[in-house]
Amino acid sequence: MCGISGEARFDGRSPDAAAVTRMTEAMRSRGPDDEGLFADGWVTLGHRRLTIIDLSDAGGQPMVRDDLGLALVFNGCIYNYPELREELRRAGYAFHSTSDTEVILVAYAHWGERFVDHLVGMFAIGLVDRVRRRLILARDRLGIKPLYLAETPGRLRFASTLPALLRAGDVDTGIDPVALHHYLSWHSIVPAPRTVLRGVRKLPPATLRVIEADGSSREEVYWRPDYVREPADAGMDAADWRASIGEALRAAVRRRLVADVPVGVLLSGGLDSSLIVALLAEAGQQHLRTFSIGFDSRDGESGDEFHYSDLVARAYDTDHHRIRLADDDLVPAVRRAVLAMTEPMGSHDVVAFHLLSEQVAQHVKVAQSGQGADEVFAGYGYHQPLVEAPRHGAAETFAAAFFDRGHDELRRIVGPAYALEHDASRDLLTGHLAAPGAQTALDAVLRLDTHLMLPDDPVKRVDSMSMAWGLEVRTPFLDQDLVTLAAHCPPEHKVAQGGKGVLKEVAREVLPAEVIDRPKGYFPVPALRNVDGPVRELVAEALQAPAARERGLFRPEYVAHLLAEPDRAEAAAGSNKLWQLGLLELWLQTHDIR
Repeated sequence: MCGISGEARFDGRSPDAAAVTRMTEAMRSRGPDDEGLFADGWVTLGHRRLTIIDLSDAGGQPMVRDDLGLALVFNGCIYNYPELREELRRAGYAFHSTSDTEVILVAYAHWGERFVDHLVGMFAIGLVDRVRRRLILARDRLGIKPLYLAETPGRLRFASTLPALLRAGDVDTGIDPVALHHYLSWHSIVPAPRTVLRGVRKLPPATLRVIEADGSSREEVYWRPDYVREPADAGMDAADWRASIGEALRAAVRRRLVADVPVGVLLSGGLDSSLIVALLAEAGQQHLRTFSIGFDSRDGESGDEFHYSDLVARAYDTDHHRIRLADDDLVPAVRRAVLAMTEPMGSHDVVAFHLLSEQVAQHVKVAQSGQGADEVFAGYGYHQPLVEAPRHGAAETFAAAFFDRGHDELRRIVGPAYALEHDASRDLLTGHLAAPGAQTALDAVLRLDTHLMLPDDPVKRVDSMSMAWGLEVRTPFLDQDLVTLAAHCPPEHKVAQGGKGVLKEVAREVLPAEVIDRPKGYFPVPALRNVDGPVRELVAEALQAPAARERGLFRPEYVAHLLAEPDRAEAAAGSNKLWQLGLLELWLQTHDIR
């Protein structure tokens, strides 16, 4: 929920309230219900509100408690706020609203910087301690809610989206060569703290940053689960793990029902979203609203998974909405989706999520979704060989399966100004996988998937596309307690049954076998996967535009090769690479970055 922004000055000048207003206005879609601005000498805060908890004006932001000397802007939801509220009330604190926002303020007043340890949920926070003259920035454990930073001498700006920072102005929009290396290596993923622009960074997940009024600052990673076997779990067998994972997932699904508005489910028909529907029904939710999307088929490739989503909707008597869109809807949707992207996102299904969110937002403000299950429970094909791989062999096995391009190929693709001598992506990968706290090769890769890659791929994609329509999406598989439990679970239970074995065993208690044992599916958008017709024309136009030639990100001969008609053997790989490059240029041009 919501969009937050702010500016802090460390040079004796007042923050630029007009710039904060522009940032806030740029995020209207994230918070269509209300707006607010708060100035406190060296810090100004801005907020756009999506009303989900405490629909009254008392829940508005920026929220200020003069008696506590605190002011706050907050994006997200604290699922355990009723319990925290009661605990803090018993400690002697009074409340003036029923919002989770005020609970954050009081939690900081009571626990200081350790307040984040008590929050269960998804959040990006900007909190001003007016007495100590500090700005506190915090991001949730799995990076579900974004927080972008632009720093210049004497000034820090922050916002929920990168385009909002651009709207404020005075941002270094040069391309970061290391971020470009990551983007072209890892399915368009640029992990925190980098973004594709030199002048914008992201606060990493599970990070608390404290900024003093003189501009000095410090950062702390406040949560980092170890991917090791715990001695206390030594006696657990497969049935015990199934029971523990099932209990934790049920708690995660229930937590994400907290709202003063109805909560729906994005039902793809796959195991993960179907399991959420089943567990909500088990918990007593009736007439649950569910939503599925499909596209035109192409060359024998189905454009929908309605057979499976219909099966689940019938089994649990949901109020189901089938959304079918034609190829003609895609080109304008691509342009709108690119405009909504907080960063360039080269996945084909980003456009599908944008279109789905547009439809879902007409019916509900909140929906649960199955993102994260594959990363947490080893659902991808490349996880399988890692069970037998030696601990020191994790990087090589992962790179062979996941990398789009090697370093040598990248040097032949990017323009001379952006070519790196060192393999920045391999270096980051190797360092992350070699870090202590992971027992096996698969443990190390699942930690990488969940804590480095996931926040800047499916999580960012879903947040950007849903919040473009004022829809808040909640992800039970990224519940902090469930993720910690899964990190301790022996890898063989996760990779069993072709992946997500322990999750499939939980599902067998509530779901039809046809949904559990079906072939793994992906969000099918054939026209985008093939990059043909009008979509291809759009991509070609972006790559051949004067702005693209002046920028010189990619060597002209490589672009010409991708745009040439490929033979059948190269068609799929070439289409993916063409889409990835074209999407980046289209995003840069859409946001007038030169």
